[in-house]
Amino acid sequence: MNDVQEFRITLTVDDFDAAVKLYRDGLGLPQVADWSSEQGRVLLLDAGRATLELFDEAQAAMVDDLEVGRRVSGKVRFALQVADADVTAASLVRAGATPVADAVDTPWGDRNARMAAPDGMQLTLFTLGDG
Repeated sequence: MNDVQEFRITLTVDDFDAAVKLYRDGLGLPQVADWSSEQGRVLLLDAGRATLELFDEAQAAMVDDLEVGRRVSGKVRFALQVADADVTAASLVRAGATPVADAVDTPWGDRNARMAAPDGMQLTLFTLGDG
């Protein structure tokens, strides 16, 4: 039985405007709601279908090694399926992200690009391959 209706990630950021520029403007996540008030700022962005991928430390190290060449991500890393990882990576750089490594073709046929958001969140942009 699955009682979960929505998977929502709440990301607390140091620079709200930089995060909006990256996720809404650079990545193109549609704004669903703005619940900002005198108590604080909040936007709800639609990130499409969500899944929860669980890694053990060995798998996290293998993926970091494949994408970056060394262990760099923390306990949480966003992986976002996009139409073209290279094009989206360039768009995110213009929106304030930092490339962590050049894009790579994975052994399973995907194209992956690793980025860092202005707050340091690690992002993997992946485009599904033919396999």
